[in-house]
Amino acid sequence: MTQASASRATRAILLIDDDTELCALLSEYLTGHDYRVSLAHDGSSGLGVALSGEHDLIVLDVMLPMLDGFEILRQLRRRSCVPIIMLTARSAEQDRILGLEHGADDYLLKPFAAGELLARVRAVLRRADHTAERSVIAEVQVGGVRVRPLTQDAWCGARRLDLTPTEFAILELLLRGAGRIVSRNEISAVLHQRQATAYERSVDVHVSHLRRKLEADAAAMIRTIRGIGYLFAITE
Repeated sequence: MTQASASRATRAILLIDDDTELCALLSEYLTGHDYRVSLAHDGSSGLGVALSGEHDLIVLDVMLPMLDGFEILRQLRRRSCVPIIMLTARSAEQDRILGLEHGADDYLLKPFAAGELLARVRAVLRRADHTAERSVIAEVQVGGVRVRPLTQDAWCGARRLDLTPTEFAILELLLRGAGRIVSRNEISAVLHQRQATAYERSVDVHVSHLRRKLEADAAAMIRTIRGIGYLFAITE
């Protein structure tokens, strides 16, 4: 075995895609080129496996059940610099820009040839090998509420908030999704890597605690959308 092949044999790839047939084909192909491949078929389980830190590269589909690829990408970039290649059937330029702006290393449109994915995997890993440090996501601010993911700090105006890790994760998720409804399932998937059960109230309890820690005006910006989830309102 050549030195290059030995190096590839140590590389572990996580493929997150709900197309099981495609996953099986790509897994067989990549394994044949000396990569170790793990599979996940929904966003929640995919995020959980990805957060294990056991993979050298993640191939991530955009359209996934329970949690979409963009949200998985955002959550991973809060705490990981693992290289990520996005896959999608979408052809809109805005989707490609969104993925790259949120930290994807490359973007591949479906349908594609397995050989093209292999070439992208090799190129991204080469770049990663020559990069000692990667950029981290900057602060997120909506109105007077601000969070800094790298240090897990949060402020409401000039006042620093004393949040638990779960409260911080929920607040960051709401701020990043400001202006849209964030479902309870989405919040639960980020927090627990699973779908919320019908009678589960843990998300609601955490949001209630978060509201109490915010100032009145900011707390009112977290709006309950009955039967669906929450929305962090954007005010003029």
